[in-house]
Amino acid sequence: MGERQVAPNAPQLVLETADDSKVLSPSRSYHVGRDPVSEIVLADPRVSWHHALLHVEHDHWTLDDIGSTNGTFVDGRRIGHLDVGPGSVIRFGSPGDGPRVAFSGAPEPVRARPRPSALTSLTGSYRAPTNVLPLPARTVRIGRAPGNDLVLDDLSVSRLHAELRARPDGRYEIVDLGSHNGTYLNGQPVLQAIVGSQDLVGIGHSMLCLVGGELQEFVDAGDVTLDVEGLVVRVDDGRVLLDRISFPVGEKCLLAVAGPSGSGKSTLLNALTGLRPADEGTVRYDGRDLYRDYAELRRRIGLVPQDDILHTQLTVRRALGYAAELRFPGDTAESEREARITEVISELGLEKRADLVISSLSGGQRKRVSVALELLTKPSLLFLDEPTSGLDPGMDRSVMHMLRALADDGRTVVVVTHSVLSLDVCDRLLLLAPGGRIAYYGPPGDALAYFGYTQWPEAFEAFETEEDRDWAGQFRSSAPYRRYIAPMAEPRPPAPTADRPAPPPPTPQRWHSQVGTLVRRYATALVADRTFLAIMVALPFVMGAMAHALAGSKLTSTTALNALLILCVGGVLTGAANAVRELVKERVIYQRERAVGLSRSAYLCSKVVVLGTVTVVQAVVLTMVGLGGVQLRPQGGSGVFLPPLLEITLAVALLSFTAMMLGLFISALVKKEEVTMPLLVLLAIVQVVFCGALLPLSGVPVLNQLSWLVPSRWALGAMASTIDLHAIVPGSLTADPLFRHSAGVWLLDMGMLVVLSAVLAVLVARLLRRHEPAVMRR
Repeated sequence: MGERQVAPNAPQLVLETADDSKVLSPSRSYHVGRDPVSEIVLADPRVSWHHALLHVEHDHWTLDDIGSTNGTFVDGRRIGHLDVGPGSVIRFGSPGDGPRVAFSGAPEPVRARPRPSALTSLTGSYRAPTNVLPLPARTVRIGRAPGNDLVLDDLSVSRLHAELRARPDGRYEIVDLGSHNGTYLNGQPVLQAIVGSQDLVGIGHSMLCLVGGELQEFVDAGDVTLDVEGLVVRVDDGRVLLDRISFPVGEKCLLAVAGPSGSGKSTLLNALTGLRPADEGTVRYDGRDLYRDYAELRRRIGLVPQDDILHTQLTVRRALGYAAELRFPGDTAESEREARITEVISELGLEKRADLVISSLSGGQRKRVSVALELLTKPSLLFLDEPTSGLDPGMDRSVMHMLRALADDGRTVVVVTHSVLSLDVCDRLLLLAPGGRIAYYGPPGDALAYFGYTQWPEAFEAFETEEDRDWAGQFRSSAPYRRYIAPMAEPRPPAPTADRPAPPPPTPQRWHSQVGTLVRRYATALVADRTFLAIMVALPFVMGAMAHALAGSKLTSTTALNALLILCVGGVLTGAANAVRELVKERVIYQRERAVGLSRSAYLCSKVVVLGTVTVVQAVVLTMVGLGGVQLRPQGGSGVFLPPLLEITLAVALLSFTAMMLGLFISALVKKEEVTMPLLVLLAIVQVVFCGALLPLSGVPVLNQLSWLVPSRWALGAMASTIDLHAIVPGSLTADPLFRHSAGVWLLDMGMLVVLSAVLAVLVARLLRRHEPAVMRR
């Protein structure tokens, strides 16, 4: 909630309840009630969910009862409207023993220098400082280790993270000490920069301000608001996917976003998380522009896509362990990571399933594991896309109650859903109409009555049948709009995203450490996939046995070409089959990890290292089984540089590696995993046709040039050069210049395989970029 007024002139007040006291700012209005997202929560059953509204009128405070059931009382009499000032005492729900609220004037020191004003002037957030330190005329060391001057108990902070240094000219500068997650000045990553009184330094979940002679720390503990103002999203053809979307989301609120297919729910989710910023409008994270400060704030946002974001071959604990290694600094002790993992597992009730393989869990439990992964870094905002899709009604309600508990525990949760079974556990419902317009925003329990229906299917059917109905116009003239959206501050003039300074892509930290973690995770996942492992082991033996059967005891004019052809086919199949599914099946995982700092090159490198090692070993086995004990040069002589068997093994290994890179290229290119197998078959056919073993290619226009792009063409050439194929099988087909038994030809054949591998690696990296969140591609 936290709606703001314009140009307030009333004084600050101090509100006191039995459990708490708080300073009320005249620039805001305050809802009173049992609703957990109210600014003043009174947890008494006699108090209505939405009981009263406290706000400023002209130069004084007023309290309005907004239709409460049991009433609001002053001196035993029920009131509907009251001018409030110091000395006012009000009871809610009962004149005698209802919850009591008293008001007094703000103390003079608070009026003279209210500490929340430092952050308020920068972001509009009304938050008191968590910690205040005097600014010494020396260096202030900041980090997670106990020996720092300012200790930040946050696993996203490095042990020695940054220093705030006093300069000779009296100013201060912030210096990053090579931290894992970076140091930010006004939302942008910096290594060294001057800090002024109007600057905000971000380190982990903490924000630091210089106020007078003090360093004020504000910890983002999860109780943040989200203000969405005038979002518009268009596509290239001019269609509008979101049309002037505005609504507030209060602290500890569970918001459900629903609507018919095509109403813009996923588009809104991408806009709210910053993955695909809106073309117009702003998203304000506790007063800060999310798009402008995305580089810093992205780590405080958790996103659970509809698909699994975990390797399901791993156990719950191991999967969370690898995720913690990637997201926490390298100086985080294993015991610290394990403690956080255990804490998250306990929070989500996964203790009995912590050592089970994720693929063996039910749909609801797998969704809990995906949520657990996002909770590792303690996000303040948690977004979920269709978390109950495909679940039975019981699991649906279980997941929604889990989200209710997460919101109550101190974070804001936004869930996109098609299900209406458990909307009653949500605080707010945002219902989108076709065209990306707001049809309703408010308590879920009031929605059907607002539309005039008794069942949700009737309401959704109306969206389809009443195409000319102005859903958004009707809502803007309704009471729910005036109560829940109109009190927001007037939206700022929409500014195209392109006019904002685009956040620079985060600089990946600990590249080698990321590669190491990814290699270990990927290798573990492959070993756990027993079907894939069996195929990887069996394929080179099967293909090698076929090649050996064709080769016999020695290569002759009738066996040599066929034996080499089988080696080419086997090398291509082993390499390409290993990789052709690996990127497309992990696309959702990659997109999420990339958004929180994963290095694109580290990810690709881990695939190349693991798959390349497996592929080369398979190629060696294939060649040794196929040609072991076979007389490779019956006419006598050696290879070009090395023994023939060793040179052929190198050629098959390099062919398999290049085919693996070709498989990664296909996997990065396609949109669905199902199309990879047909493409693998087509790839094998192309390799056979254009290798040069079946058709003469040299000197044939077009075909010869096309064959240069086919790895098997160069691999067959290298093997033919090694054994001097033309001498064994005389004829025009084997007189190909790429088959000549010479050092230059052999090096050209092998070198072209290296070139093809390098070109494919560049293309795969570019295709990976195409599948990344839009904000990461800027």
